[in-house]
Amino acid sequence: MLEVLRQEKKYLISKDRYYYLSRQFARTLTEDKHSSGDGYTVRSLYFDDIDETDYVEKLNGTEVRRKIRLRNYGPGSKSAKLELKQKQGIWQKKRSLTLDVEKSQRIIAGDYSALLEVKSNFADEMYGIMNMRLYRPKTTVTYTRKVFVAKENEIRITFDQNIRSSESNFDIFSDNLIENPVFDPFLVVLEIKYNNFLLSYIKDIVQPSNESEKAISKYCMGRSVYYNHYLE
Repeated sequence: MLEVLRQEKKYLISKDRYYYLSRQFARTLTEDKHSSGDGYTVRSLYFDDIDETDYVEKLNGTEVRRKIRLRNYGPGSKSAKLELKQKQGIWQKKRSLTLDVEKSQRIIAGDYSALLEVKSNFADEMYGIMNMRLYRPKTTVTYTRKVFVAKENEIRITFDQNIRSSESNFDIFSDNLIENPVFDPFLVVLEIKYNNFLLSYIKDIVQPSNESEKAISKYCMGRSVYYNHYLE
């Protein structure tokens, strides 16, 4: 099990601003080894309980909330990570567990007993949560991510774009997933993730843009088709 506790700041920026900031960060940070060109594919399957609690609490800005997802890197992935993200004030706590394709597919199908076959306290905890609260798959979200990193304070700068989703097919390993765009193609989501504090030279690169922080949720974007239809 991997566990991280960090702060996250999110911004919406234009494509022009994305290219400018990428050039600036390329001079001062290290690009993630998987992040050539505009980056690599990330695909997440989000789960929610019978009352849509996680979705509603995100919309309401509830101070303490959680999010459960199964994440891989698109078709051809040999594994996936089951992740539990818990927001606690300004801090984001993320715990994750790597699962092979067979166990991941069973979880996608609602067979959470696959977690009992993993010798991990976190796996046992996730089995209890997902069964007792009747968690089920809700939406897949796929996007392209470019990443820069710094060793100090485990800083990660990510740029996410080309965000699309499906609320009818949950097979995150499929190369035939039919997805719909759910985000303006001329905008990019900038996320700054760090432990302790953000280094001043990174602040100096970002701050001149005068962007304000945004409460951006890819999970909520992915539920937009269902909820827009439900509200009509």
